Amino acid sequence: MDAALRAFGDLLQAPDDAIDLGRAALAVARIEHPQLDDRHELARLDALAARVGAARDAGGTLDRLRRFLFQEEGFRGNDGEYYDPRNSCLNDVLDRKLGIPITLSVLTMEVGRRIGLDIAGVGLPGHFIVSVTVGSRAILLDPFHGGGVLTPASAAEVAARAVGRPVKIEDAHWTPCTRRQIVVRMLRNLKTIYARQKDWGRALGVIDRLLLIDPEAPTHLRDRGTVLVKAGQLWAGAAEWERYLNRHPAAQDAESFRQELRRVRQELGSRN
Repeated sequence: MDAALRAFGDLLQAPDDAIDLGRAALAVARIEHPQLDDRHELARLDALAARVGAARDAGGTLDRLRRFLFQEEGFRGNDGEYYDPRNSCLNDVLDRKLGIPITLSVLTMEVGRRIGLDIAGVGLPGHFIVSVTVGSRAILLDPFHGGGVLTPASAAEVAARAVGRPVKIEDAHWTPCTRRQIVVRMLRNLKTIYARQKDWGRALGVIDRLLLIDPEAPTHLRDRGTVLVKAGQLWAGAAEWERYLNRHPAAQDAESFRQELRRVRQELGSRN
């Protein structure tokens, strides 16, 4: 296990409320930026928070944060190049002021936390927003769309546009995400992006991190085999698929992967 992967595992093994979300997001970004200096990037978050300015109460502080991040600083969603991996890297979001819903939400949460706001992540279908506790109220904000205030109904509309069809928002969707869940969602986004780019080396780095968080998840083991095969590492990929099928022989996709495993073994046999 390389040092970056080991450090990621150590960071995510902490109790959830002890996980430093900013540092964890930067550990995800290290897949794209191996030489990333997280101390420098965390200091940038500190500097942003110091510039927000004071307000008399939580409501005023929240208004000030929204104006500062999305109007004065100009952080915004990258509609034009949504699948650029830089949108998933917190350091690049700080550099370019462009991101996807979850990284802009993490930015909002981390700057907000530094100025005393209670901000949680909310994982809707196809979209990610934040919920800010102000007194007895929970205020929904959409960092991807300029930090706009949402109602539950308008949040459902945003989610429907994101997935391209009507969605039913269940009560569970409003439950604040744990920090570990946020990191997993960031990694899954990156896995999709790297697969689209056929960047199998980085896709493997993502899956190895997902396996550290949830080593028993069958999809991670299966996907690790798939990525290894696509990267040309047929022996290693076949071994992972075999492990997957041995552990989950009744999986819905088991038969299709048995066929793929036979095909790979035939190809390996023809090379002898």
